[in-house]
Amino acid sequence: MNQAAPAHAADARVVVYTRLGCHLCDLALETVAEVCADTGDSWTQVFIEADEELTRRFTDQVPVTYVDGVQHDFWRVDEERLRKALSTAVE
Repeated sequence: MNQAAPAHAADARVVVYTRLGCHLCDLALETVAEVCADTGDSWTQVFIEADEELTRRFTDQVPVTYVDGVQHDFWRVDEERLRKALSTAVE
C-alpha cells in the first residue's frame, strides 16, 4: 500500500482523494476533518474526476488517504490509526 502520492498532491499533511456522490468519501472527510482539527495538521480534498490519471489510478478505491505523501488508507479512515500517523514527526 505504501505508494507515493501523485505529483498533484497538495502541500497539506493529509490528502484525501474522493469522487462526487461517494458516501464513504463523506465519512472519511468527516473523520479527517475532526482529527486534523484536533491535531492542528493541514488537510485537503482532491476530486479524482478532475484528472484522468487520478481517475485511472484510484478508480473505485476512493476515498484514498495519504499522510505525508504516503498512502495511508483506502475506503475507510480509522481515526485511531490516523491520529497515530499524525503523531509521528514529519521528516
